[in-house]
Amino acid sequence: MNEHAEVDPDIQAWLKQAGLPQGTVRKVTMRGNPVLHAPCQEITEFGADLHQLVADMFASMESANGVGLAANQIGVGQRVFVYHCPDANDEFQTGAIVNPVLRPVPGQALRPPVEDEEGCLSVPGEYAPLARAGVAEVEGQDINGKPLRVRGDGVLARCLQHETDHLNGLLYVDRLAGPELSRVLKSLDERVRKGELPEWSEGA
Repeated sequence: MNEHAEVDPDIQAWLKQAGLPQGTVRKVTMRGNPVLHAPCQEITEFGADLHQLVADMFASMESANGVGLAANQIGVGQRVFVYHCPDANDEFQTGAIVNPVLRPVPGQALRPPVEDEEGCLSVPGEYAPLARAGVAEVEGQDINGKPLRVRGDGVLARCLQHETDHLNGLLYVDRLAGPELSRVLKSLDERVRKGELPEWSEGA
């Protein structure tokens, strides 16, 4: 899709500060597309192409009413994600992380995981409870290649883990088990049969 999305003022401010161009809305990639089920490639060039990609990702995320988006969710197999997501204080945090890697948070092993309902733009209409760390830290680079660390709690912590999973070829449904997994898979199979979602195969 080549339309421009109306971007949140916070995102507009972030884009302006970063010196990025206006983004173009791209179609969100659905579960079953091979680009979502394989690890993404590390980014080594931090120029205009990456900057346009990040701008397009923000526009696409906003258009789809998301709080985070990985590059492979618009069909690009590169290691970068964007977010505009609330933390535990309901304050929205905005950014882009290139080549992200989840890092251990001191004391996290002593804290119980937080179970909350999770969804995904690439698996539309499906939600399931999933336990994740209540605090998460990601290390990577900014859009100009400088070292970057982002730590988040609340929904932001879940977002950082969810989007990093995407870049490793994992969807949140891949982390489900038991009755919840069965329920979601049954619903997905029905929607594939109806043509609402693309065909899925284990080899994708």
